[in-house]
Amino acid sequence: MKQTTLLTAFAPAVWGTTYIVTTELLPAGHPLFASLVRALPAGLIAIAIARRLPHRTWWFKSAVLGILNIGAFFPLLFLAAYRLPGGVAATLGAFQPLIVALLVVPLLGERLSRWRLLWGIVGVIGVALVVLRSSAALDVVGVIAGLLGPVSMGLGVVLTKKWGRPSGVSGVALAGWQLTAGGLVLLPIALLVEGVPTVIDADAALGYAWLGIVGGLLAYTLWFSGIRSLPVTAVAVLALLSPLVAAGLGAAVLGETLTPAQLVGFALALAAIVASQLTPPRRRMPDPTTRPVDAALSSTNRAPHNS
Repeated sequence: MKQTTLLTAFAPAVWGTTYIVTTELLPAGHPLFASLVRALPAGLIAIAIARRLPHRTWWFKSAVLGILNIGAFFPLLFLAAYRLPGGVAATLGAFQPLIVALLVVPLLGERLSRWRLLWGIVGVIGVALVVLRSSAALDVVGVIAGLLGPVSMGLGVVLTKKWGRPSGVSGVALAGWQLTAGGLVLLPIALLVEGVPTVIDADAALGYAWLGIVGGLLAYTLWFSGIRSLPVTAVAVLALLSPLVAAGLGAAVLGETLTPAQLVGFALALAAIVASQLTPPRRRMPDPTTRPVDAALSSTNRAPHNS
C-alpha cells in the first residue's frame, strides 16, 4: 500500500514541474498548446502500446472522464492562472480534496470522512501560506474558473473510482483513452485561441517531451491506477503536492526565497498529505447487547469480597 501511495504521489509531483518547464523551456503565450501536447500524443501512444480501444459504454465513460480530468480542467486552470495571481489560483485548486470528500458521499455511498475533511482544510491553509500574497487581487471570472477547475477534476476522480476499469484492461489503456478524449477536446481550443508556436527549438522540444511522456503518459497511468487501489479521498489530497513542488522548484532553481510563513505552510500541507493516507482513528463503541445494569453487576461480581 505504501508503494502504491508513493507511485500515485509521483503524478502530482511531476505536474508541479509544469510551471517551471513552461516558463523556462517553452515558447511564451501557448499554455493551451502545451496542454494539448501533454494530452493527445501521450494518449495515442498509450493506446498504441495497450492495443485496446474502448468498447460498449466505455466510449461514453472515457469521453466523460477525459473531459472532466483533462479537456475541461486544463482550460479552466489556465483561465484562472491568467485572470488571477498564481497564488490565488493555486489556493483555489487546493480545494479539490474537500470537493472529493463531499462528492464520495452521494456518488460512492461512503460516509463523510471528518478525518480527511479536516486534513483537507489544513492542506488548503498550508498551500495558501505557501503561495498566497497579501497583494493578491480577485477577478470574478478568474475565481469562478479557479473553483470550477477542482470541481471538474474532483468529479472526474470520483467517477474514475466509481466506474473502475473493464476486466483485462490495463492502466495504460485507461489513461490512453482519457488522454486522447481530453486531447481531442483541447485540439480546437488550443488551435483557435493560441495556434502553433512559430518556433520550437531544442529546449522547447525537451519541455514538450517531458510534459507529454512523463507528465502525461507515465503520470496519468500511475494516477488512475492509484485511484483504483487507494481510498479516493486519500488520493485527492496527494494533489496538494503540485503547488508545493512548484514553489520548491522556484526556490531551488529560480532563486526565489521562502519566508517563515511559507515554511510553516509547507509543514502544514505535508502533514495534511501524510495524515490523509492514514486510517482514521475509530472510537470504541459500547456493545449494544450489554445493558448498563448487566455491566454493573458483572463488574461487581468480579470485585474481590472481604470476609
